[in-house]
Amino acid sequence: MKTVLHPAAQRGHANHGWLDSYHSFSFANYYDPNKINFGVLRVLNDDTVSGGMGFGKHPHENMEIISIPLEGDLEHQDSMGNTTVIKSGDIQVMSAGTGVFHSEYNKNKDQPVKFLQIWVIPNQKNVTPRYDQISIKSEDYQNKLLQILSPNPDDEGVWIYQNAWFYMASLSKDKSLSYKIKKEANGIYLFVLEGQLTIVDNILNTRDAIGIWDNGEELEIKAKEDSKFLLMDIPMLLE
Repeated sequence: MKTVLHPAAQRGHANHGWLDSYHSFSFANYYDPNKINFGVLRVLNDDTVSGGMGFGKHPHENMEIISIPLEGDLEHQDSMGNTTVIKSGDIQVMSAGTGVFHSEYNKNKDQPVKFLQIWVIPNQKNVTPRYDQISIKSEDYQNKLLQILSPNPDDEGVWIYQNAWFYMASLSKDKSLSYKIKKEANGIYLFVLEGQLTIVDNILNTRDAIGIWDNGEELEIKAKEDSKFLLMDIPMLLE
């Protein structure tokens, strides 16, 4: 088994006034040669956007982009004709493929919006751009893993062009869950949204993360206090 620990305090940080962003991997002006990616996981940004502010229209191509709102309302518009507002409980995915323009704004002027923006390198290039979103309920992942993303359009959650599976879970204090990596060539990246938990003898606190790979055994995740986390099962090799 191989592991890499990414403490919250060691993330990249950029405060632009209207945007307060923490980068788990090298992004924009933040560069760390040891944190370019974790397998096909290229970006994990923890963003807070001030009221009424946001990202103007900008392009993407050949990237799977997943947005997970944590608080507030995020308005999305894109060149495919989609105009939506996503909020806590929603999971949004966009396959940029041959190219797409989109914008993201805080829908409210009197409160911030907080969300995770995740980029996954796809296993197919130049696909037709696509958009999808789902809504989940907190009770659906209380003390269990809820699949929110997979490679299969007919499976639970949204889907992307990559052999990846994402799960959301809330664990009550002293509760535990076990997880086995889906494919031998995959690893997991576990990101703690809140609380404190243990995994492979590591104690993780809010916004800490750990990557684990080359492991064929079940992993036990135990909450030391009420906790919530995102688990990403992803290929370790770039295709």
